[in-house]
Amino acid sequence: MNVPVPPPPDGVLTGTSGSLEAGEPTLGLSDASPDEGLIEDFAVEDKAVEQLVGGLLSHYLPDLQRSKQALQELTQNQVVLLDTLEQEISKFKECHSMLDINALFTEAKHYHAKLVNIRKEMLLLHEKTSKLKRAFCGTFIQKIKKMVQNST
Repeated sequence: MNVPVPPPPDGVLTGTSGSLEAGEPTLGLSDASPDEGLIEDFAVEDKAVEQLVGGLLSHYLPDLQRSKQALQELTQNQVVLLDTLEQEISKFKECHSMLDINALFTEAKHYHAKLVNIRKEMLLLHEKTSKLKRAFCGTFIQKIKKMVQNST
């Protein structure tokens, strides 16, 4: 004779560990949590909550304030470093422009020396051509005098 067995509570497996029979309940997502209704059972006092919050704040607030101050100092230092970097970049650009200016002046001196040499050569050529002109004029005048003397 079989004695009727009351059904097991929801979420509890019945039978041997290796077999599940049809109609037996299984553990699932829709099952109730064991902690359900636990929060409602607590009678929370406002004073206790304030003390807990105060304790947490007193524990973590000094570290947070130190971290905030350290971050502010780092930010200020970063701004100073960025300003310094910009100044160094401008100095570097000035140095490069000075090098360009120095190269330009060196090139100008080189071309000035070339122009001075060309001027000296032009003066020498002018002197030589002037001497040749005088010599030519002198010989030309002598030839004309000889021609005039010969024709008379």
